[in-house]
Amino acid sequence: MLHLLPFSLSELREWEDLSLEDIGREFAPDRDSSSLDLNRSLFTGFYPRIHDRDLSPSDWLRNYARTYLERDVREITNVGDLEAFQRFMGLCAGRTGQLLNLSGLAADCGVSHSTARRWLSVLEASFIIMRLQPHFENFSKRLVKSPKLYFLDTGLLCYLLRIRKAEDLAVHASRGAIFESFVVSELFKRAFHQGRDPDLYFWRDSAGHEVDLVIDEGVRLVPVEIKSGKTVAGDFFKGLNFWRKLSGNENGPAALIYGGDRSYVRQKVKVYAWYDF
Repeated sequence: MLHLLPFSLSELREWEDLSLEDIGREFAPDRDSSSLDLNRSLFTGFYPRIHDRDLSPSDWLRNYARTYLERDVREITNVGDLEAFQRFMGLCAGRTGQLLNLSGLAADCGVSHSTARRWLSVLEASFIIMRLQPHFENFSKRLVKSPKLYFLDTGLLCYLLRIRKAEDLAVHASRGAIFESFVVSELFKRAFHQGRDPDLYFWRDSAGHEVDLVIDEGVRLVPVEIKSGKTVAGDFFKGLNFWRKLSGNENGPAALIYGGDRSYVRQKVKVYAWYDF
């Protein structure tokens, strides 16, 4: 069974992927990023038809959302109120990168808890969203058990958030969540490309210490921090350093992926430009 998700950035650029095992350990080969723009990439998204036909992302995504609702959703399950389901999709978009509160989501949409759960399963079955589960190795700490919600394509996410132009992303309140969704989805695709299940999680304890992403390699765990800023600040490493100290492996592999354009090492952490991981 092959899951054909939207393109990854590496596929579009014909770059060799850095394997999941090398994240936090190695850097990718030199890449020509001169024609790339982060906001434009996030806004356009990665659905193949947009790039194959050089189409306007806004027009195509609007039509895709309509055909998805009118065709695919009805084939997957019997959703009687398509308008309510469309509203539900928009509410999910507004919660990208957040802990999933299904009861709150249902209440805001005006549907029952069981309906919201079923609709969320529809979105996940059709690869619109993914749920990132918490990692349960607790290091003697009590962990948060709710998953986080992410969209698998940032273009569709921007459309649902009513972002009209790529330039608007520079100051949009959801920019950080959209960028985080981009990174998570890129690694999710990479796992599938390598023929493996995506062993990706997040970690947060009851005191609020958090790591955005944990790559579980079986015998090793690699923490990854995600920041949309163009420059790296010292406090970006706070969660990574806390996690490595707690795990007893302060010099273990770790990664920071940010919205800038230079990759380097800082505080024994591999820092990756947004296109370079």
